[in-house]
Amino acid sequence: MAAQAADPIVIDAAGVRDRLTYAAAIPVVREAMIALSDGRVRQHLRSFIGLGEGRTFAIMPAALSADGVFGAKLVSVFHDGKGRKAHEGLVVIFDGATGAPVCLADAAEVTAIRTAAASAVATEALAAPGARSLAILGLGKQALAHLEALRLVRPLEDIRVWGRDFGRAQVFAEHHGLRACETVAEAVDGAEIICTVTGAVDPILEGRLVSPGAHVNAVGSSGPGQAEIDTDLVSRSRFIVDHREHVLAHGGEFLRSGLPTDHIAAEIGEVLAGAKPGRTAVDQITVYKSLGHAAQDLAVTDWLHRQKDKRS
Repeated sequence: MAAQAADPIVIDAAGVRDRLTYAAAIPVVREAMIALSDGRVRQHLRSFIGLGEGRTFAIMPAALSADGVFGAKLVSVFHDGKGRKAHEGLVVIFDGATGAPVCLADAAEVTAIRTAAASAVATEALAAPGARSLAILGLGKQALAHLEALRLVRPLEDIRVWGRDFGRAQVFAEHHGLRACETVAEAVDGAEIICTVTGAVDPILEGRLVSPGAHVNAVGSSGPGQAEIDTDLVSRSRFIVDHREHVLAHGGEFLRSGLPTDHIAAEIGEVLAGAKPGRTAVDQITVYKSLGHAAQDLAVTDWLHRQKDKRS
């Protein structure tokens, strides 16, 4: 008689936060993006079910290798009508040998950490080596996550933050030792690294405001109907994406631009593996378009699962 499979491990939000540091997540996400680009990860386009205005349920499946971990992220994305959105759900991973579910993790915390870790990976690869100034556009959970993650890859000294509500921006800045800015132009003036982490539907960052040599992480928009950066910035930049197929289907900034597909210079995994160049000139503007992927979610959840086993 076959042995009964053990119950899957459940890691709640507090458990994810306790174990999955940015320092731990960055190398895991880096390897996941290389594997996604070189074909070791099998991943379908995410599918969406609309639940009414500003409410979506998404399913994101992937297999990390032919006989390894597979699973999916199941997540709801609800907008509050004030430029903010909440992710809630689960990441579920299965054992590649037995087919049994082995771990469920809180998707909101996994998403928050792996998203900022992915931006840190891209920043490490694409931003000027000595970049010390950072502008964060947005005040939500990803603003703090990006602040913490990017500090690990660049010696940041001048950090500014902007949000639609200047009062909230001031509170956020004071709490974290930053400088609050009343306008986007003020926030990004001379900034060497810019992160857009808003729920904006239409562009908040114009190409004319971005300094030569800057690196931009475009993170907040995740569907074809949204865009945080304008077409001028897309067209002027060396445009690097997390996953070409997904950006061609869901990358609002690129879809609005009408640019040919070969304007996508590379996937970040190709850059990390040395298959394609990243930044090619000191004064070049680089943009990393981040949509977020099941490969990242499953990789960090697998890491969490293995750490849990070690602590048992």
